Amino acid sequence: MADRIKLLPEIVANQIKAGEVVESPSSAVKEMLENAIDAGATCVKVNFSNGGRDLIQVVDNGCGMSPTDARMAFECHATSKIATLDDIYALHTFGFRGEALASIAAVSQVELLTRQHDSEIGTQTIVNGGEFVSQRPVATPAGSQFLVRNIFYNTPARRKFIDNNESKLAAGIKSEFRRVALCHPEVELHLLSNGAPLYSLPQSNLAERIVGVMGGSVKNNLLEVGVQTTIATIEGFVGKPSAAKLRTGEQFMFVNGRYFRSPYLNKAVTKAYEKLIPDGTMPSFFLYITVDAERVDVNVHAKKTEVKFADNEALWQILNAAVRETLAKSGSVPLLDFDNTGNVEIPVATRGISYDEPRSTTRDDYNPFLKDTDGVTASTLRSSGFSDVNYRFDTATADDDFITLAGGGSAYPQSETDDQFEYIASEETPADNELNFDNGGQSVENLFCFNKRYAICSIGGRMAVIDLHRAHERILYDTFRSMLLHGSTVSQQLLFPQTLTVSNEEYATVEEYAVDFASLGFDMEFKGDCTLEIRGIPADTSADGIDTILYAMIQSLSLPQTLADVRKDRLAATLARGAVRFNAAYTAEEAARLIPKLFASTNPTYSPSGKRIIAEFSPEEIQAKLQ
Repeated sequence: MADRIKLLPEIVANQIKAGEVVESPSSAVKEMLENAIDAGATCVKVNFSNGGRDLIQVVDNGCGMSPTDARMAFECHATSKIATLDDIYALHTFGFRGEALASIAAVSQVELLTRQHDSEIGTQTIVNGGEFVSQRPVATPAGSQFLVRNIFYNTPARRKFIDNNESKLAAGIKSEFRRVALCHPEVELHLLSNGAPLYSLPQSNLAERIVGVMGGSVKNNLLEVGVQTTIATIEGFVGKPSAAKLRTGEQFMFVNGRYFRSPYLNKAVTKAYEKLIPDGTMPSFFLYITVDAERVDVNVHAKKTEVKFADNEALWQILNAAVRETLAKSGSVPLLDFDNTGNVEIPVATRGISYDEPRSTTRDDYNPFLKDTDGVTASTLRSSGFSDVNYRFDTATADDDFITLAGGGSAYPQSETDDQFEYIASEETPADNELNFDNGGQSVENLFCFNKRYAICSIGGRMAVIDLHRAHERILYDTFRSMLLHGSTVSQQLLFPQTLTVSNEEYATVEEYAVDFASLGFDMEFKGDCTLEIRGIPADTSADGIDTILYAMIQSLSLPQTLADVRKDRLAATLARGAVRFNAAYTAEEAARLIPKLFASTNPTYSPSGKRIIAEFSPEEIQAKLQ
C-alpha cells in the first residue's frame, strides 16, 4: 500500500495557517498596526475600502526596512524580536511569531514600499498569494507603506464567508483600531474609510486619548485608578456608576501595553460596582496592568487576546480593591483611609488559611423610639414580611409614638424636614379622607406615600404597596411607545439648546434612526463632527440628565434587533427608565395622580423590564404575620 502522509507545499501550509491569524480584514489591520508601532512609528495612517475587502493601506514613519529585510519579512517565522527561546518570555513588543505578514501575504496581494531614514532610496516588494513577484528600488518616504488588496482572493471559499455587510466589516476594523489607539496615546493615529476620516487622534495623554476614541460622552465620567503592589501596577480610569450602560463596548483591559480579554478579571471590576449600578448594565473601564513579563504568557492564542497570569487570583483581588478604592474616593462606597502614600500593598487571601471573623450580636427587643419594649419593634416589622421596603424609624418620644390620622390608622412620627411617610388629605377628598378612583371596578382608599417612592393603600379590601417608580415607568413606556407607533409627537422646547458630542458610531446611529427620535419628541440638529444640538426633548422628561438618557437610547439601538417593533420597544423602555430616574421622589399628590393612570395602562402589574409594580396583602395574611 502506498504511503498516504505527505508534507503540504509551503504555500498551502501558509494559506491554512493564515486562518489562525487573519480571520477577516480587521485582523490584518491589527497585525500591521502593531508592526508599525513596534517599528517606532510616531504617526500611523490606516485607510480601507469596501470594509477592507478591496484595500487596506497602512502608512507609518517608523524605522523602515532594508531591501533584505523587506524580502525576509514575508517569510514564515521571520522576526526581529527574538533570537533565543528565553526571549519569548521577556517580550515588551506586540508579538514575535513572525507569522503575520506571511499569513496576510498568503491570502492577498501585498505591496510594500519602505525606506530606512539613513537611506536615500527605498524598496518596493510585491508578494501575491504567498509567492514572491518582484523587488526593485523606488523613491518613497522614510518608514513603511503596506497595501493589501483583494484579501482571500485566492481562497474563494473563505472569501465567500466574509460578511458582505460593509458597515459590519468597518466596525470590526474600527474596533481593532480603537484597541491599539487606547494602548498608545503617544502615537498619532488616523483611520479613514474610502478616504473619508473616521478617527484623527493626535499625540496626547491617556485621558485625552480615551475621550478622542470613545467620544465626549465619557469626558466627565472618568475616575482615575492608580495602585502599585509588588505583584502588579494598575493604572487607568473607570466610569462613574451613574454612567453605566446597557451594553458592553467600553470595557478595555491591557497588560504590558497589550489588549487582552479575561472574563475572570472583568468580574473583579464589575464586582466592585455591585449594588451601585442597575442590573444588566456595565460600567466603563480602561485599565492598564503592568506585571513582570516573566509572570504572564501572552502567546496562548495566535491572536494574542488571551493571556495567562502566574498570579491570577492575587491579581483579581488587587484589581477589585483598586477599583473599590477609586469608587470610594468618589463617594460611591465607603472607605476609611485614602491618605496612605507610597506602595499600597493589598493583602492576598491564600487558600488553606482560615481567618477568625468577629461574631455579631443583636438585641431583638430593642426599639429606638419607645421607652418600654411592649410596643411594636423594628425586628417585629422586619419579620412581618416587609423586609424589602426601606423602613426608617425617626427619633420620637413616648408621648408621640404614633400619629393618628383623620382617616383612621397611624404612621410613625415625621420630622419637620422629613416626608418619609406622608398621608394625603385635601378639601376635595371625601369626608372620611378616603381617595376613591374608578379603576375598572377597583377602589383605592386610604392612600399614603412612604419613603418618596411607595404608595400604601387599600384596594378591594386588601392592603397594596405600589412601587411608584415602576408605576411611572410603565405609564411613560405606554406613552412613548404610542408615539413611536402612531407619530403623536409631544415635544417641549429648551430655552437654551444643549450640545452633545458622541462617537462616530453613535452619530451614525442617531442619523439612521432620526425618525424614531423625532417621533418621541426629540428636536435635534446634526451639526457634523459628531456633534448634536438638542433643541427640544420629549414631554414628561427633564432637561437635567437628558444627555445620559440619549446615550442609553443610542446604546439600546446597537443591540441585535430584527424587527422594528423590538427597536421601538427598546427605545420606549430606555427613555421611560431614564425619565423616571431623574424624577424619582414622589409626593402623595403625585401618587394620587399616577395610580389612576397605572390602572389604565396596558399592564399595571409589571414594569417594562418585567419587575412587579404592586404587592397585595389580605387581612388574613397580615394577621398571620402578627401571630
